[in-house]
Amino acid sequence: MLRKMFMMVVAAITATTLHAQQELTWSVDFNTIFENREGDNYYSPDQTIFLTRLSPEIGVSMLGGKHNVAAGVSWIQPGGNGWNDYKLCPTLYYSYKSPTWRLAVGMLPRTMLLEPMHTVMLSDSMMYWQPNIRGVLLQYVKPRGFFELSLDWRSLQSDTQREAFNVNFNGRWNPRGALLVGGRVQLNHLAKTRTNTEGQGVNDDITVNPYIGLNLSRRSALDSLELKAGPIFMIERDRLYDASWRTPCGVLVDAVAEWKWLGVKETFFAGKNLYPLYPRYGTLLNMGDPNYQAKLYSRTNVYAYIFRNQFVNLEASLDFHYTKEAFAFWQKIVLRVYIDGKSWKQKKTHVTRDEYLRNIY
Repeated sequence: MLRKMFMMVVAAITATTLHAQQELTWSVDFNTIFENREGDNYYSPDQTIFLTRLSPEIGVSMLGGKHNVAAGVSWIQPGGNGWNDYKLCPTLYYSYKSPTWRLAVGMLPRTMLLEPMHTVMLSDSMMYWQPNIRGVLLQYVKPRGFFELSLDWRSLQSDTQREAFNVNFNGRWNPRGALLVGGRVQLNHLAKTRTNTEGQGVNDDITVNPYIGLNLSRRSALDSLELKAGPIFMIERDRLYDASWRTPCGVLVDAVAEWKWLGVKETFFAGKNLYPLYPRYGTLLNMGDPNYQAKLYSRTNVYAYIFRNQFVNLEASLDFHYTKEAFAFWQKIVLRVYIDGKSWKQKKTHVTRDEYLRNIY
């Protein structure tokens, strides 16, 4: 059924293109992730993740590229298990783009985000298995900064499935010099199934993380040097068991430094357990890294770009996760290959740093 629907959409797009004499667009996004997780098995289980993801798209671009319609699919296939346990995620969306505003509606690739979501809101594992935003993405872009607002309807209510969605805001601004001002906000909602099974309630989860920072990339010998720090507030409640609000808070610090093909990224959190309802609901409600249940959490990523150009990004990293209760050591290799009609026509031998293909994790 899914194959027939996809072929019908492709045929409709092709017919529209021929009739309106507009431009036919296409893209292919290929990803491979190999991640070996070892440690004390306290907050996150020891496991090996190996999967590939193929995401082809075809679409129509109209009125000079301002309006676009695209359709495709993401095929996620775990390695080592034949054809078993694969996952298909449909992609179908409309997008609008002007010099300042961007809008996308439908089931759209998460790669359209200007910045990947922070791990306090979406963990690595969730990003691997949820390649699309299912809803709306609105973005405002200026030379000194941006903001983006998204609605992700991640679970439709049915007799067996609980309704769930989250609204995310992310923005940053460079008012002057190296100074950065920004913040992240997430509203996360988990409701009941249609049959309202006994023991289910409505859950709310709100995250607020303003920050200030410094971008010292142009003032150091490094290619990239950035620091951001600010408070993080969580507001949670479980209406079924306790109507009172839980309000854990803390301090969140992010720092990144890159020189040529080497990089180090540090994320540090200190405060109260940000996910007090995680033992009860897990990722149904709190989709961030479970290590944020700790009162002190440090994640240090040491990574190297093996290949990096406008089409290929092959990255290897060693990730160290430390809490007072546990230590974990992850070894990771991530490959992304992306080609579309526009970049293929305008392919260059030499590209600037800003034109490098980025990994989305």
